[in-house]
Amino acid sequence: MLGYAIRRVLGAIPTILVLIIASFFLMHLAPGGPFTSERPLPPEVLANIEARYGLDQPLWKQLWDYLCNIVLRFDFGPSFVFKDRDVSDIISQGLPITLTYGLLSFFVATLIGVALGVAAAIRHNTWLDYLAVSLGVFAQALPNFIMGPILILIFTLWLGWLPGGGWNGGHWPYLIMPVIALSTSYMGSISRITRSAMLEVLNSNFIRTARAKGLSEAKIIWRHALKPTLLPVISYLGPVFVYVVTGSVFVDIYFSTGGLGKYFVSAALTRDYSVLLGITILYGVLTVVVNLLTDLAYAWLDPKIRFQ
Repeated sequence: MLGYAIRRVLGAIPTILVLIIASFFLMHLAPGGPFTSERPLPPEVLANIEARYGLDQPLWKQLWDYLCNIVLRFDFGPSFVFKDRDVSDIISQGLPITLTYGLLSFFVATLIGVALGVAAAIRHNTWLDYLAVSLGVFAQALPNFIMGPILILIFTLWLGWLPGGGWNGGHWPYLIMPVIALSTSYMGSISRITRSAMLEVLNSNFIRTARAKGLSEAKIIWRHALKPTLLPVISYLGPVFVYVVTGSVFVDIYFSTGGLGKYFVSAALTRDYSVLLGITILYGVLTVVVNLLTDLAYAWLDPKIRFQ
C-alpha cells in the first residue's frame, strides 16, 4: 500500500507540471493584461511596470523563473492587482474560510445523503423510499448558484432569520446558508448512489445467508451490508470534495464570505496571472491528494483489491 501511494504521488508531479505550463500559456494568450484598462497607460509607464514584474521577458523565461520560485522557495510571487500583497498571503487568508464551509458542506452532504439512501433501500417501495427519492431529485435540480439566491430571498429578505452575507469569524448563523447551498445538489447524488448500491447488496447471496442464520436486520445492515454499499459512494466522494471546494466560487459571490472563490473570479477578470496561477495550482494539488486518499480508502474497504 505504501509503495502504491508513493508511486501515485510521484506520478502526480508531471500532471501538476503540465497543469502549470498549460495554465501559464493560456492566460498569456488571452487578450489584454493585468495593466490594461479603458484608459491606457503611457508607453513609458507601462514599460516600467512590466519590467518591475518581469513581464517584459520572453514567455519561456517568465515560465522558468515562475517554476523555479515555486520549487525552490514555494513562492507564487506578488499580486499584480492587490498592492503590497503576495499570492501566499491571499491564499492563507481565503483558504481557511473556503475549507471551513467546504468541509462542513461535504460532511453534511455525505451523512444526510448516505442516511437517505440507506433508509430508502431498507424501506423499498414505501412512502419513505418515495420521499427520499423525491428529496434527492429536488436537491439535484437546484445547484448552488440557484439555491443561494433562493435561500437569501427566503431566510434573509422574507423571514429575517439569517444574515444575508459576510463571515464574522465563521459564526454559525453565517455558515448555515452557504453550507445548505453548497451541499444540497451533492447530497441528492450521494443518496441516489447509496440507494442503488444498498438495494443490490441486500439482494446478494451472503445477505440471504445471514438472514437464514437468524441475524437481526440491524446487524445485517451495519455489519454486512453497509461496507460493500459504501464502495461506489467512496469512489464518488473524492470528486465531490473537490467540486465542493472549487464550487465555492458562487457561494463566495452570493454570500460575500471572503473565500478563495472571490479572489479566483477577480483574478480571472483582471488578468492577475500570479493569483490565478496560484489558486489553480492549489486546486490541482488538492484534486490529486483527494483522489489518492479516495483510492486508499477504497482499497481499505475492499480487501480483494491488490495494488501491484
